[in-house]
Amino acid sequence: MKQPSPSAPRASRAKAPAPESAAAAAPISQDQIMRIFRDNPGKVLTYRQLSRRLGVTTKDQREVVFAHLRELRQQNQLLLIQNDEYRLTDEAQAALAAAPKGRRKGARKDETEEAAEAPTTPVAEPGELPPGKKLPRGGRVVESEFGQDPVVHRRREAGFDFADADDPQAPRRRRESGGDTIVGTVALATEKYAFVISEETENDVRVFTDRLRFAMQGDTVRLRLRGSRDGRPVGDVVEVLDRKRPEVVGRLQIRDHAAFVKADNRKLYFDVYVSQDDLNGAEHGDKVLVHVTEFPEDGSDRSPAGVVVRTFGQAGGNEAEINAIMAEFGLPFEFPAEVEAEAQAMSDTIAPEEIARRRDFRHITTFTIDPADAKDFDDALSIQQLENGRWEIGVHIADVTHYVKLDTALENEARSRATSVYLVDRVIPMLPEHLSNGLCSLRPNEDKLTFSAVFELDENGKLYSTWLGKTVIHSDRRFAYEDAQERIEGLESDYTQEVQLMNRIAKKLCAARFKQGAISFETQEVKFRLDEDGKPLGVYVKERKDAHKMIEEFMLLANRKVAEFVFKLKKTKPRFTMVYRVHDSPDPERLQNFALFAKKFGYHLELKDVQKLSTELNDLNVEVVGRPEQNVLQTLAIRTMAKATYTTDPRGHFGLAFEHYSHFTSPIRRYPDMMAHRLLEHYLEGGKNVEVEPIEEECKHSSEREKLAASAERASIKFKQVEFLQDHIGEQFTGVVSGLTEWGMYVEIAENKCEGMIRISDIPGDFFELDKDNYRLVGQRSKRIIQFGDELQVEVKAVNLLDRTIDFALVDDRPDEVKQREQQERRDNGGGSGRSPRGSSRGGKSGGGGGRADGKNSSNSASSRSERKGSKGGGGKRRR
Repeated sequence: MKQPSPSAPRASRAKAPAPESAAAAAPISQDQIMRIFRDNPGKVLTYRQLSRRLGVTTKDQREVVFAHLRELRQQNQLLLIQNDEYRLTDEAQAALAAAPKGRRKGARKDETEEAAEAPTTPVAEPGELPPGKKLPRGGRVVESEFGQDPVVHRRREAGFDFADADDPQAPRRRRESGGDTIVGTVALATEKYAFVISEETENDVRVFTDRLRFAMQGDTVRLRLRGSRDGRPVGDVVEVLDRKRPEVVGRLQIRDHAAFVKADNRKLYFDVYVSQDDLNGAEHGDKVLVHVTEFPEDGSDRSPAGVVVRTFGQAGGNEAEINAIMAEFGLPFEFPAEVEAEAQAMSDTIAPEEIARRRDFRHITTFTIDPADAKDFDDALSIQQLENGRWEIGVHIADVTHYVKLDTALENEARSRATSVYLVDRVIPMLPEHLSNGLCSLRPNEDKLTFSAVFELDENGKLYSTWLGKTVIHSDRRFAYEDAQERIEGLESDYTQEVQLMNRIAKKLCAARFKQGAISFETQEVKFRLDEDGKPLGVYVKERKDAHKMIEEFMLLANRKVAEFVFKLKKTKPRFTMVYRVHDSPDPERLQNFALFAKKFGYHLELKDVQKLSTELNDLNVEVVGRPEQNVLQTLAIRTMAKATYTTDPRGHFGLAFEHYSHFTSPIRRYPDMMAHRLLEHYLEGGKNVEVEPIEEECKHSSEREKLAASAERASIKFKQVEFLQDHIGEQFTGVVSGLTEWGMYVEIAENKCEGMIRISDIPGDFFELDKDNYRLVGQRSKRIIQFGDELQVEVKAVNLLDRTIDFALVDDRPDEVKQREQQERRDNGGGSGRSPRGSSRGGKSGGGGGRADGKNSSNSASSRSERKGSKGGGGKRRR
């Protein structure tokens, strides 16, 4: 789906002083690599497992590891199984087995001595309870069953929580315990705990924040396992090996000559102290980016210290908040000068010899269909009837790699960014504007270089042949989606017959996909109408019509056929290396949790049979359309699914029911598409197989950047929703219950998908408690039930732009005397049912607030925005 022009409002291009780079990473030897294999004889290890155990954090280290792996293969020490999987060769295993058992070849003396002196007390395996312990009764918070972190708050022990204290607490001493150590990556979950993800354990390990050693999201740590708690393995961080990004975005608060930055990220569990000398002109209340320069030693409760490296202005303003979101997620504010210079130096003229080496489509009817305000057109469709009566339909994609050459500043920047990011009021492009909106954009009435997939089809959608190769096109017409839709609906105008024919064929292709087992859930996408200053004037749900779906079907066909072509080039393993878009089958346990949840609404699903899974989910999708629970069920159904990622492993795409699938159709905004273009061109020209490890590493990087981009997009949407509702305080809306916790219920307004919270203690008429097992609230006296999907009338009570939260109140139509009597009873009873809400806010802020504490909007968290192109205030193409 096409996105807003990069000429949309942007952050300031002022350069910030760069923090000092980290110390050079330690060298990695072949002995270290072989030691890992000798410690795991017969075991197949992936490059990812090796890199984590070796603590690989830099590109130079990756290249060293790849070089060592190649040499070890040449020395017949290691065997490449497939893709990036290795094991010891039979000869190496035989030599290892023949070595004296007391000392393995390559083992250090201190390792042998430590093994001999190790205590024999059994340690609980990760995921198991210690002897004598039992699992607690009851279920988890509903959101956690479907992949959403519960909102958990705890009192802050840093920053201004100590500012007025006469005798701050003495630093707590961490109890170090014995146990195995592993290396993993930190994933913050709440202010109270994080998870460490490691290839060395089957289950993620929970670490409470007072045992994290101030590790942050994405940091690589060494962890000591210490049994389990509530059925989950737990551990303590003993060393932070690599701090991925020691930067914090938040509000600067200055009081009595002390300054602290409170993080916008609600999962971050500490404030950052800033000395007066390190403020760099920032003032109280500013949104700032601070680089952490000092982390306290183990056992200290002091806050980390840092220096302000960028100031965005007073918190709450549009530019300050959007720029803060960009900084929070590490998004770039501008292109480096050398990248812009490379782009500007490229000529608009296409050399005649370049046209001569391509298949010429300039004489064939060709057009683009995009959002009305789009600037970058990366795909076009051509159509002509063949002499045999069939139709030739070409999917023409901008030939970005013709301009962006390997080992250039442009290429390196595109690889680093990996994706364009589409915030509500601006785009952060992967490529400079001269390329994305100029040279590569398939604008009408201009000759353009393309990479094409050309299909011979009949009117029933039967595919007879596929041709892939470099082309040159000349677009005859630029359609907005609305223009194409009018022709589909019967408007007699230019190219009406061609558009209607292609739409009929697209519907046949779509029907064939669903017959093969594709799953369809139409997630609802929020769009905004903005004024010149970026202030939201309206919020609405974008409607996808046949014009959008027609484009999607032909893009899906091109992506599938490119993947199939490369996969079938070689019949035996290892297959030719390719970038695949994969989507794994859902976890059976999560499916059953969802089936139980759907049953509460009267839907009976048989999800145990994988063959019938798509049919069951598609039937549910049809049944819920137009019902109050539609968005809740569709969102939770998507959460049960695995996340689509990039990899060189051709595992297939479960949701689309494709055995092989790639991303080929959006190279202007996705780096994996550029990789696919390079690989396809290489193989079409007869090139040999490409080494898999570097491609797999880029796939992982692109998957991570895609996830980060989606989070940034959600954060910008949440901010704009809160900003929109600040002008609607006191107004009433119809909403649907979208979440339940022990301290409140979340309600999503039906017409604009803005989500806020109603505290349980504020629900009128009764005292309510959460029935976790049945996903509902139950009144203690009246036994009134409020459950997921219920329609409610709510009033906008308050909004908080700084925290991006919305508070709702349930509309109470009872007589005034009844309300007053109840309010008096609540005051007499201490303001509630006697239970203190867990949702009390952190860091001295009053009230639990509305909205999710992680900044997510439940109506958007499930939608894969990074797989589509959207535009400011408009429709667009949806990509899978």
